[in-house]
Amino acid sequence: MKFKAKLAWIDGAWASNVFLVSDAQGFWTHIQKNATDAESQGALVLGCVIPGLVNAHSHAFQRAIAGLTEHSERSGDDFWSWRDRMYRVALRVSPDHLESIATWLYSEMLRSGYTHVCEFHYLHRNPDGHEYADPAEMTWALVRAAENTGIGLTILPTLYMNQGFGQPGLNSMQRRFASTPDSILNLQQAVLHHAKLNSSQSKLTAGVAIHSLRAVAPAEMLSLTSQSGFAPVHIHIAEQTKEVTDCLAHTGLRPVEWLLANANLDSRWNLVHATHTSATEIQGIQAQQASVVICPTTEANLGDGFFNFIEAMQQSMRWSIGTDSHVNRNWSEELRLLEYGGRLSLRKRNVGLLHKNGCGSTGQVLFENALQGGSQASGLPMAGIALQQRADLLEIDLESDSLLGVPSECFMDALIFSTPSNYFKSVFVAGKKIEHNSVQWRTDFVETMKEL
Repeated sequence: MKFKAKLAWIDGAWASNVFLVSDAQGFWTHIQKNATDAESQGALVLGCVIPGLVNAHSHAFQRAIAGLTEHSERSGDDFWSWRDRMYRVALRVSPDHLESIATWLYSEMLRSGYTHVCEFHYLHRNPDGHEYADPAEMTWALVRAAENTGIGLTILPTLYMNQGFGQPGLNSMQRRFASTPDSILNLQQAVLHHAKLNSSQSKLTAGVAIHSLRAVAPAEMLSLTSQSGFAPVHIHIAEQTKEVTDCLAHTGLRPVEWLLANANLDSRWNLVHATHTSATEIQGIQAQQASVVICPTTEANLGDGFFNFIEAMQQSMRWSIGTDSHVNRNWSEELRLLEYGGRLSLRKRNVGLLHKNGCGSTGQVLFENALQGGSQASGLPMAGIALQQRADLLEIDLESDSLLGVPSECFMDALIFSTPSNYFKSVFVAGKKIEHNSVQWRTDFVETMKEL
């Protein structure tokens, strides 16, 4: 596929008249700035384009409770009471329900500029807690949703074995999550085999996930990660203060401290949330080339706390963003809240630039970090408009309210910090334009919500 963009975001800056060519597998093979009409003959003409972003943390089924947990039935509402309500919905979701929820969710993500999603998937068994005839039944529902919409997908079958530190086994509300290292590896291999058979390896891959330190004993964690190859490894870590306190009581170490000392972290690892993480722990994450996945709107919604974003930037630690429980499905809002949290904490402006002596574009820094970190989280070459990276493009609607009258050099800042922003004019994944069947997907989602 050939494209000619009037403006394109390349290496953290705008370039003019860019001629782009992708191959049959959907990767960039030719990038030429300042191309003439003759040099770009036959190309699809686009206006202003940026690369798509990876949504590095998703629990698709939780889209069904977005907006439904803001009415409290008792005082002292917190993460743990929210979790109980989430469990009640998790026990009712069928494979058909999951497919319709995920299909609508993934279409929302595409319209708002996510072109790939990492699905942290632990809803494995049927509502009674028994295996489906095909143990991958729920996994295939997510794969079909991605294939229906055209979004890229890293499926992360998740190991979940214990209900808490020193509490082996799952409680009745967690029965659908039951898994073993072998069952998780089997799911991973089934998805990789499917991708290979269907020549969709540029858009579909599989890693593994550990739900949390409280949910998996060390021996099982190390067994899984030592056998999962070079694929991404994701884990919830240090999200809540109670988790930190419980981990200290059980192991003598804070959660991230324990990982750094025992888990052989490397560039495969993506630590989700890491909300309560010290400067020393951030230094350790960076030194071991691991990454953090920050989910600002979910962390705010659940009252988790605020990740030490400023320290992470000072130490050049890699990070990505995710939408987690999907109370928000827009990357500009995630990045804006990340920056604003830092501003509120320090009572300063443009805190994302403090590691650069306060100079530059905050939008550029936020977007580029999310872009690079998202590539690590997905396990695929998703690091922007560059050779051998996946050919994902978002065509910006320059008539959107947020960009009216804004000079081009400030477009990225305006996309993130001036709202509301409209959806993108067109979205391309692996070199192909995404077409939306939004009416049917919307109808299916509404019907599913009625049944749940």
